[in-house]
Amino acid sequence: MMDWTDRHDRVFLRLISRHTRLYTEMVPVGAILHGRRERFLGYDPCEQPLALQVGGAEPGELAACAQIAAEYSFAEINLNIGCPSDRVQKGRFGACLMAEPALVAACVEAMISATQIPVTVKTRVGIDDRDSFDHLRDFTARLRDAGLQTLIVHARKAWLSGLSPKQNREVPPLRYDMVYRLKEAFPELEIVLNGGILSLDQADDHLTRVDGVMIGRAAYQNPYVLAEADRRFFADPRPVPSREEVVRNLLPYVRAQMAAGMPLKSMTRHILGLFNGQPGARSWRRHLSEAAYRPGAGPEVIDEALRLVLSAQGARRAA
Repeated sequence: MMDWTDRHDRVFLRLISRHTRLYTEMVPVGAILHGRRERFLGYDPCEQPLALQVGGAEPGELAACAQIAAEYSFAEINLNIGCPSDRVQKGRFGACLMAEPALVAACVEAMISATQIPVTVKTRVGIDDRDSFDHLRDFTARLRDAGLQTLIVHARKAWLSGLSPKQNREVPPLRYDMVYRLKEAFPELEIVLNGGILSLDQADDHLTRVDGVMIGRAAYQNPYVLAEADRRFFADPRPVPSREEVVRNLLPYVRAQMAAGMPLKSMTRHILGLFNGQPGARSWRRHLSEAAYRPGAGPEVIDEALRLVLSAQGARRAA
């Protein structure tokens, strides 16, 4: 979710679900250790519970990142070894690390020793021809023995060459059965399933076999899918916010960010899918996509887009 789940997107999602754990983009260790930390690690307190997702392969550097994550009060630090992109592989991290279980175990052990916040790993069920359940089981055992307690598993393998990152999210078949078997083999571990989950009904079904579910692109493309999560999974009895309420509650944040110099388009790009499947959704997307990029565009663009949606919905009811 690099370039997607930035702080603006996370504030927006938090207005839909109060309790769902959110994750940052995958941040390379070099950006944390040598870059502008506030740019990569800054967040609004409302985003909590929030996990920092990092990419790296050097135990000492990852240990330092874990300490920094604790200083920034992240609820979790997650090591991503599931991303198959060429850019990530050139940095020797991401999915290619599944071929080096001893190194990953050393990274996990170093991170756990460096901090008190939970350390988790996100991985695939396999890479290339290393895609058997035995390989996944042995890989998981190495991480468990290093002290890992929570493993997030994307239920597709990754091809390290020949497929684009997008194809690696779609072409390799989903193998939920492997993740279920992994939970059976390691009942002491928290196993979280990721990949191809489009609804809370599907999440509920998986939760009969695993401990947690991670929803990625579906929550970005159709963010209101999270609206019932608080009631359904966290026993929060408060009313579910309507889409209109989400928009109105976002506007103070937009105004504050723009006053600090943030362009409107940096925020509106994340909210295009809010009305997916609803009357007026196309007008909402079109107006935001066009007007937010005009010179001098301000929060009124969002107000105007909302009026278009409400008008379409009123016309639908009148018909």
